[in-house]
Amino acid sequence: MSNESSLVQSGTEASLAADNETVEQQKYGERHINEGKLITFPNPRIGRWYNIYITLPEFTCKCPFSGYPDFATIYINYVPNERVVELKAIKLYINSYRDRYISHEESINQILDDFVAACDPLEVQIKGDFNPRGNVHTVIEVTHKREQTPTQSNTLTRKESDLK
Repeated sequence: MSNESSLVQSGTEASLAADNETVEQQKYGERHINEGKLITFPNPRIGRWYNIYITLPEFTCKCPFSGYPDFATIYINYVPNERVVELKAIKLYINSYRDRYISHEESINQILDDFVAACDPLEVQIKGDFNPRGNVHTVIEVTHKREQTPTQSNTLTRKESDLK
């Protein structure tokens, strides 16, 4: 029995050592991607309506059914509110999808959810233009518009009535 127990313990120790080696063997880019999250900074022009366009042409994920890789260009167009997304952070965040088993539809919707949670834009449109696979070309577009507060609604109503 003690022989079996030492084998089990040795196996566990070997497994832990292999995990540590894997962490140590990760390239710095892989570590950054694994730690990647959407980072924001203060909008330098709060109150000014302007668009930010971001194109990410190297998006990859894996089909949850076949495991085959899917490739896409992600287009983000947003009007910032109080926060702006840092570009290197969004690059690392997008790269974190490369080993995920996720559908086209879910990946674009998840990107939208995470983007809105990070920076609460006034408006955002996210489009995933997936490369054809098996003679099928898929484009997924999702949109989010920030709900107006009662003060914003009243201001808009007054301005519209002034134009009449």
